[in-house]
Amino acid sequence: MTYSKEFKEALSNLPSKEKDKLILRLLKKDLVLANRLLFELVNTDTVEDQRDKLEKRLLSFVERTAQKGHSSIGYLNFEVRDLSGLINEHVSITKDKFGEAHLNLVMLNEVLKLNRNFILNSKPPAKRKKFCIAVMARVFKILLIINKLNDDFFIEFEENLKVLGNLISANKFLMEEAIRNGLDVNWLLIPEIPEDIVAIHKEIRESGFLKYQKRIY
Repeated sequence: MTYSKEFKEALSNLPSKEKDKLILRLLKKDLVLANRLLFELVNTDTVEDQRDKLEKRLLSFVERTAQKGHSSIGYLNFEVRDLSGLINEHVSITKDKFGEAHLNLVMLNEVLKLNRNFILNSKPPAKRKKFCIAVMARVFKILLIINKLNDDFFIEFEENLKVLGNLISANKFLMEEAIRNGLDVNWLLIPEIPEDIVAIHKEIRESGFLKYQKRIY
C-alpha cells in the first residue's frame, strides 16, 4: 500500500507521545515487525547467535520426535512444514538469508537421517509420495536460495549438500521422486548448482511437477 505525501506529513507532525501510542498499537497486530524491532533495537544477540540458537532448537525437536515416533508420514510432513515456519520467522526478523539456506538444509538432513526407516516402511503409498515430493520442492528451494548468495558462501554448504545427496540416494522412494521431478542428485553430490537453476525450476513447475496431484479414476 502506498500513502500520499500529505498523509506522511500529517504523521510526521503528530506529537511524540501520540506517535508512540500508535506504534505500540500497530505492533500488537504485527508480531513479526515487533520482534524485528526488538531484535534490532534491544536484543544484544547477533544474527549468528540467533541462528545457532534456532539450529539447536530444530535439531533437538527432530531428534525427540524421531525417538518418540510418528503416527503417520503425514504428521512428519506437517512437522517439517512447522519447522520451516520457524525458519521463515527467523529470516523475517533477522534478514538472515544465509541462515535461511543453512537452517533448511540442516533441518532437512536431520529429518531424513533420523526417519529413514520410517519413511521406507510408511504407508499408505499416496501419503509417502506426497511427503517425498514435498522434500524435492524443499531441496529446490534450498538450491535457489544458495544460488542467490555470494559465491564465496558456497563452500559453507558443500558438506551438507553432499550429505543431503547421499540421504536421497539411499532412499528408493526419495530417489524415485527426485528423478520424476527433475532433481539431479549429482548437483548435491558433486556439489554444483547449475547456473540456470532458476530456469530449470520454472520449467519443472510449469510442467506440473514438484506438487502432489491426486489421481482421479
